[in-house]
Amino acid sequence: MKQALIIVDMQEAFFLDSENYLFDYEKVLENINMLITWARNSEVPIIFIQHTDSNKDDDFAFGKPGWDLYHGLLRQPEDKVIQKTTWDAFYQTELAQYLQEQQIEQLIFAGAQTEFCLDTTIRNAYSRGYQHNILVEGAHTTLDSRVLNAQQIIKHHESVWHNRFVNIQPSTFFKLSKRGFNNAHKQPRI
Repeated sequence: MKQALIIVDMQEAFFLDSENYLFDYEKVLENINMLITWARNSEVPIIFIQHTDSNKDDDFAFGKPGWDLYHGLLRQPEDKVIQKTTWDAFYQTELAQYLQEQQIEQLIFAGAQTEFCLDTTIRNAYSRGYQHNILVEGAHTTLDSRVLNAQQIIKHHESVWHNRFVNIQPSTFFKLSKRGFNNAHKQPRI
């Protein structure tokens, strides 16, 4: 099954001001960079989704310092970057066409924010026929809301998504061992 790694909205806006720091961001970044390394080693295409707000005053507006993909990501020039203007990475973007052209059958998700862009994109992917997708535990995050803290939001969404829209895999499935990548030759369990 041909896979692609999709990293959603890991942008500078979440790292410029402490009030916007994502929950457990250091661990999440470590896990996302580990996934990027795994994907490169496994020749899995890497797709970065970049939110682009139409409000010129928004932190995510094109050209603003917060709009850039986070500088701490292990991004390479050959990685695909797709800009979106809504919570859905498929809506009015080239994502569906790109996945079809690459003959991708399974999506591996990571990024932010759990309850917004990640949730919407995961559900739309499922509706589009990508029904054996993976979410990597500890590789997605969000901010506290007025109702729930970030940890509760993450836990709630994982309980809704698992075995419905995605299968949740521990980050250890993709970790580098002394002899190479664990399970790089295997498909994650679904």
